[in-house]
Amino acid sequence: MKKRAAALCGAAAVLAGMITSIPADASAGSAAAPRTTSTPTAKPSWKKCGTSDYPTLQCASLKVPLDHTNPYSERITLALSRVPHTAKTYQGPLLVNPGGPGGSGLTLAGFVAATLPKAVAAQYDVIGFDPRGVGASKPALDCRPGHFKPVRPDTVPSTRAIEKANLSRAKAFAQACGTKYAKLLPYMDTVSAVRDMDTIRGALGAKKINYFGYSYGTYLGAVYAKLYPQRVRRLVLDSIVDPTGVWYDDNLSQDYAFNDRHLAFLAWVAKNNAAYKLGTDPAKVEAKWYAMRAALAKNPAQKTVGASELEDTFIPGGYYNGYWPYLAEAFASYVNSKNSDALVEAYDNFGAVGASGDNGYSIYTSVQCRDASWPRDWRQWRKDNWAVYDKAPFMAWNNAWYNAPCAFWPTDSLRPVDISNHRLPPTLLFQATDDAATPYEGGVTVHHQLRGSSLVVEQGGGNHGITLSGNACLDKYLAAYLANGKVPHGSGEADAVCRTLPDPKPLASKAASASSRGSTLHGLLGHRG
Repeated sequence: MKKRAAALCGAAAVLAGMITSIPADASAGSAAAPRTTSTPTAKPSWKKCGTSDYPTLQCASLKVPLDHTNPYSERITLALSRVPHTAKTYQGPLLVNPGGPGGSGLTLAGFVAATLPKAVAAQYDVIGFDPRGVGASKPALDCRPGHFKPVRPDTVPSTRAIEKANLSRAKAFAQACGTKYAKLLPYMDTVSAVRDMDTIRGALGAKKINYFGYSYGTYLGAVYAKLYPQRVRRLVLDSIVDPTGVWYDDNLSQDYAFNDRHLAFLAWVAKNNAAYKLGTDPAKVEAKWYAMRAALAKNPAQKTVGASELEDTFIPGGYYNGYWPYLAEAFASYVNSKNSDALVEAYDNFGAVGASGDNGYSIYTSVQCRDASWPRDWRQWRKDNWAVYDKAPFMAWNNAWYNAPCAFWPTDSLRPVDISNHRLPPTLLFQATDDAATPYEGGVTVHHQLRGSSLVVEQGGGNHGITLSGNACLDKYLAAYLANGKVPHGSGEADAVCRTLPDPKPLASKAASASSRGSTLHGLLGHRG
């Protein structure tokens, strides 16, 4: 399984686009529509940057204000990508975002353009972008390189010493961000990224945008729609963030859902006992997994995979069941053959964090810690996360430490945006019932908050990011909407329901499995957001 594609380079600099003058209260996360004043705008200077997979991809860059409330603010640079339209019928730009916060969207533009039906994709300029601070955008944040270097302390703070070690790491990360990026951190937030998107719109010369976002990208799109409803033409949200839990409560909700998804994986392993020889009883398979975790906590595999790294390796299986056969092989090899090679390989493929991951995590924390308030008293975190761990141990403390820098973040917090909206054209929402990263309730909540939206549900689906991943039923609704604005209308909670795809089979050919459309998409979406 290949890791996320490297960020595309070779972007050409252009003059600043639309300068926006924003009321002061809007900078605090309110939904006040910003006042805008136009300045001479240079269209992006697109240069070829195609790859073997996406040969028509083009790249450019755009300068935007660091502080959108100050038209004289210094400029930062956004990296853009494009697959231009080829049809006579042109429906405008389609901005795409893979989530995070911290995900690079440059390659996603190529994927979306290549995976949509050709007749539909040809009618759009599919626009990818690296949000401020991400990837090829400048400056790109990297608060503490090597923060996830193995072997880390056990995530479960079973002793004061372990808790202290993890707290020291979280504090060190927050302090490093504050020291290196004191000037930038007050402007690393969702509302600022949304205003960047509107500057992109202005630079493209479009009165309205079409938008397609996954995961955190659904919140980004919903906030854009709240601030600029008159500039939304079509809006697609897939795997939807619950805006009422941003961000502390949403992460606690994730823990329960990921535990359920991990149990589904273990049940799948038991069902395929002929391949993995770990037993037919899911409870006994679960016991073997936790025994493996305990053994690795004492003796990390090849001085690389300890208990924390094991969790990092298996958490991606909660995002995408296409990883299950690889994870099961690693699990079985370690337990049955005392061979850790497959486990370390799986960690390298799914859990290890390189430079791009360090950048993504730096943006993830910068945006989430700034977007909304977090408990500043660690006793509250300790109480809440032990309560979760008692019922859902798989990811509870791993997720807590992943977010823990927010308890010590060097900036204050904004107010979350109320994304409720009755001023939009028909919008299309997609949600799987068993999604772990963005649990189902979030999709229902946003469906109610976006008046006139239509919700398409993948019944029994547990993957995160479900369109353009091989489910033809879902994709037909997406294609119809992008082609002509058509949305389904139903009488129940969901406007349309699609059956989930079958779970994967044990590997017969790793190469064949790794080349699937779903695997490509989930490599671009990444994990944790």
